[in-house]
Amino acid sequence: MLLQQREFLSILEQEINELAMQFEEYEILRSIPGVGCKIAATIISEIGEIKQFSHPKKLVAYAGIDPRIYQSGKFTATINRITKRGSTKLRQALYTAVQCGLINNRNTKLREFYDKKRSEGKPHKVAIIACANKLLHWIYAILKHKESFEP
Repeated sequence: MLLQQREFLSILEQEINELAMQFEEYEILRSIPGVGCKIAATIISEIGEIKQFSHPKKLVAYAGIDPRIYQSGKFTATINRITKRGSTKLRQALYTAVQCGLINNRNTKLREFYDKKRSEGKPHKVAIIACANKLLHWIYAILKHKESFEP
């Protein structure tokens, strides 16, 4: 039973890769260090057509990684969490892509940004979400202009 499930999953993975390769955005996304086959396919399936977003901040809001601002009268909170109102799968794919990009300094621009946030005193997960936000801005730009990522 377990072997049948593994075989089915490998066939399904193959089909997903073949379908994803039909999109030109797939290879563009794969040019970003840390974005592999599955992550690129997930991002393409979750974002859809990039033209539906007129600004990168709208894409960030769609992913649910924009900060939620708490304020009432003169009070403004110092700790702000992300909204999580958007696509959970896109958020997970971005989080994984950032972690993969930071491992062994694959994505040097992302590593520099992460180190900058950490030196500002941000906790690890806050810095990771800031990197995911930055990565999503890069994704928006390269998909909009249909160019590969250049570090």
